[in-house]
Amino acid sequence: MSKFTLKWGILATGGIAETFARDLWPNPECRGVKDIEHKVVAAASSSSAKRAQDFLKEVRGVEDAKAYGSYEELVKDPNVDIIYIATPHSHHYQNAMLCLEAGKNVLCEKAFTTNAPQLEALIKKAKEKNVFLMEAVWTRYFPLSIYVREIITSGKIGPVSRTSADLSMAMLPEDTFDDSHRMVNPDLAGGALLDLGIYALTWVFQTLYTTQKDPQAPSVLSTMRKYKLGTDEQTSMLLTFPATESRGEAHGIATTGMRTAADPDGKGSAGPAIRIQGEKGEVQVFHPAFRPTRTKLVLSDGTVEDKEWPQPGPGEGSGWRNGFGGSFQKEGEGQGMFWEADECAFALKEGRKEGQYESLGESLVIMRVMDEVRRQNGMGYPEKIETLEYPVKI
Repeated sequence: MSKFTLKWGILATGGIAETFARDLWPNPECRGVKDIEHKVVAAASSSSAKRAQDFLKEVRGVEDAKAYGSYEELVKDPNVDIIYIATPHSHHYQNAMLCLEAGKNVLCEKAFTTNAPQLEALIKKAKEKNVFLMEAVWTRYFPLSIYVREIITSGKIGPVSRTSADLSMAMLPEDTFDDSHRMVNPDLAGGALLDLGIYALTWVFQTLYTTQKDPQAPSVLSTMRKYKLGTDEQTSMLLTFPATESRGEAHGIATTGMRTAADPDGKGSAGPAIRIQGEKGEVQVFHPAFRPTRTKLVLSDGTVEDKEWPQPGPGEGSGWRNGFGGSFQKEGEGQGMFWEADECAFALKEGRKEGQYESLGESLVIMRVMDEVRRQNGMGYPEKIETLEYPVKI
């Protein structure tokens, strides 16, 4: 029986695009996935076709992969099944609308858009064109995350009343980033909230919302400390989720920042970054919230289960490495972005139009939460990146 082959086009050639595309190279069988395969068949750089060509060579794209010097050329390539959008948050709406208008399936980096109305417009367009659309919240597709959600739905820790989740990294923005950097620049929808805070919110939502049969959007209280450019350098959120048939009212505490660290010594000495607490015990997940590899289950009956979740890959001797931000995992170990790529392949193989572990509806609820946090704290972005107009040159 032949495998389902998903042919990828990569829109943008920066660091996250390289990490994602590198993770598509190992044979999925090395992670126990037998029915699908991935091929990087095209890439586009807004700077030049030469940059895209160099990128394809670096990530081991197929031999005849096409290199484009514009995104408009990429979306017209009939050999591309799905496009991965890896530009800054500020550009997601314009880039995704370009792809959807061309009838392409889309996996778009998180945060999905700059604001919720933009995402509503993308969802409407995807339905109109009858194509697949998903937010690239890769962490949700890890076996570790599936395990945590199953612990909750099985009732093992009892009804869950509270989740606290932190993704803070002591980067000291004035020393680490110039004012044009995407992490702090308002023109690029910078700040901790949309880049780091989305992961803290991911853990709150996938434990208090995704796991419920009829989830309802939470109310939001928040506070924010701003950087000199007006973007946030530290944000704290308290979310109150209404009672459901399986539990009472639940509280989610999501924190993020650039001046403190969830794991100060890099050895886990500070304890878990995420705690999911029920009436019979809790599940702990250790830093980093975006790529955790350790959980701890602690039950009131004395049970303690400490589990490691290393990312699979082709292994030592393969000559293949992946990583992000200048640091690499050990030889042959994947970054873990292939799990979300596998979900895209299975969805298209099965005829689904959205991800099974985060629906478009849930992505929209989370986007509305972030909009409300920004509203409460007076953090706006320039109109050119908040607009619903299309096309707009940014």
